[in-house]
Amino acid sequence: MARTSGAVGGIAARVAGQRFLGIKTDKAAHAEDLKTILGGLKGPMMKVAQFLSTVPGMLPEEYARELATLQANAPPMGWAFVRRRMQSELGPAWQSRYAEFGQVAAAAASLGQVHRARLPDGTDVACKLQYPDMASVVDADLRQLRLAMNVYKRMDSTLQHEDVYAELAERLREELDYMREAAQMRLYGAMLAGVPGVRVPRPVEALTTERLLTMTWLEGRPIQARLEEDAPLEERNAYARALFRAWYVPFYRYGIIHGDPHLGNYQVHADAPENDGFGINLLDYGTIRVFPPRFVGGVIMLYEAVRDGDDDKAAEAYRIWGFGDLKRETREVLSLWAQFLYEPLLDDRVRPIQESPDLAYGRKIAEKVHEGLQRTGPVRVPREFPLMDRAAIGLGSVFLRLRAEVNWHRLFQELVADFSEDTLAERQVAALAEAGVPAAAG
Repeated sequence: MARTSGAVGGIAARVAGQRFLGIKTDKAAHAEDLKTILGGLKGPMMKVAQFLSTVPGMLPEEYARELATLQANAPPMGWAFVRRRMQSELGPAWQSRYAEFGQVAAAAASLGQVHRARLPDGTDVACKLQYPDMASVVDADLRQLRLAMNVYKRMDSTLQHEDVYAELAERLREELDYMREAAQMRLYGAMLAGVPGVRVPRPVEALTTERLLTMTWLEGRPIQARLEEDAPLEERNAYARALFRAWYVPFYRYGIIHGDPHLGNYQVHADAPENDGFGINLLDYGTIRVFPPRFVGGVIMLYEAVRDGDDDKAAEAYRIWGFGDLKRETREVLSLWAQFLYEPLLDDRVRPIQESPDLAYGRKIAEKVHEGLQRTGPVRVPREFPLMDRAAIGLGSVFLRLRAEVNWHRLFQELVADFSEDTLAERQVAALAEAGVPAAAG
């Protein structure tokens, strides 16, 4: 924090000077400074930058472009760190466990970096190594987050964030346990088996510890690189269908969601004949949320309430989500957000995810909701809400960048047509037990 406070504050002051005082500044240089600072820090602060750069219209283009490089290409640690980490996890003879081990990181992100290697039997693997002392980094960032939330609450009590903080703290600490992530990777491999266009790596148990995760290597390209080449619409639509199913097959059939939908967590490949020839590799299983079946039923109930204009059903859905008994005026304000999220799923035709040409449209809806809640009174945000909302916004942002045009309504109906809370509960218990995921994952 000592390294960021002055530097980030200085950048913020320069941006504010341009916005409010008309002082001309070099945004590109500032954006590069910010990327360097956050990339060197690692940890949760860098995760925030990754997510913000995914959402169109959230940041000035210069900042979004620079911070997008942190999604899979953050500054890596050097070979001396790699040797120490591998020796501490697998012992002094660790190199004998591999036929080859790349000294240069193939990718680096917020909590760890990945090296390509080959096992003695010829299997290509990815070795994810956690950066040094990340538990302390996460704890320090969480303390700063709590302080920031307390300050913000004094200025604006519209949204009460106590449960949000508890949720984020628990999920971030879980993400540091690579044994847990290996179990969650097995879980996703089982849930997405046979889903068109989606590939999941397999963990190598004998070479995995709490701070080292070894998994099968999947060939693919960063989705951002393919988008910059202006891929044809049919290809972009195939990626969108695969991404939709990768996130929502687990949610609507098992009550489980991948809570980190930024662009660095999937690659694309041209080897999926079951999905018009194109598919995705789904990566990074550190942030997983397990929901009670009743919550998933509440999500579908809110969809039906928006579809039918049924306020009583909306009230029950919000209660199931954990919002408690809301006043009618508060529900009307929250329904602006619900209508924004569900609207593509209601429209039974091929269409883009958002028909407004304004990339900042979603942010403007959020601001309108916030203004409305300031009038109607404070709302306590339930623990179940942040990762659901993050997944919806993150995926919607990717669909916007893909400029995909598909029938979102039919993709959704494929998953919920035979929904049953009892069936979901049975599937969930069996899948978690088989994968060995600890019960506290939600």
